[in-house]
Amino acid sequence: MGINFLRKTLQAGAIVFGLSALLLVFLPKLFLQLLNMDTTSQLQWSMRMIGITVFALAGNMWNNSKQHDDKRVVEVARIMCVSAALLGALTLQIPVSLTWFGYLYAAIGFSFAISYAVNLAKVSR
Repeated sequence: MGINFLRKTLQAGAIVFGLSALLLVFLPKLFLQLLNMDTTSQLQWSMRMIGITVFALAGNMWNNSKQHDDKRVVEVARIMCVSAALLGALTLQIPVSLTWFGYLYAAIGFSFAISYAVNLAKVSR
């Protein structure tokens, strides 16, 4: 049962990352404002570049959720578990006053990390 939830978590993560990627590419200034960060043209350009990378990651997460080999799904879930936890932690370390969006973004990262961890534990039993 854990493997099915890992697949669903990867798919949900792909959707969230895909939406984040769209926000980063098309509305980078808004994203930066929501995080209470500077909105210089250089930072907006950086957010667009990150958005393209996040879009690629979202596609890989979705495709990997469809793998027939359960072992590969578990390997991807392990990587994403660590990445989601680090994303949450890094978000809390933004060098500005945290906003509601910063806390929400961190909570989403931690929620995915917990989901991966719980379901990885079920698979390893």
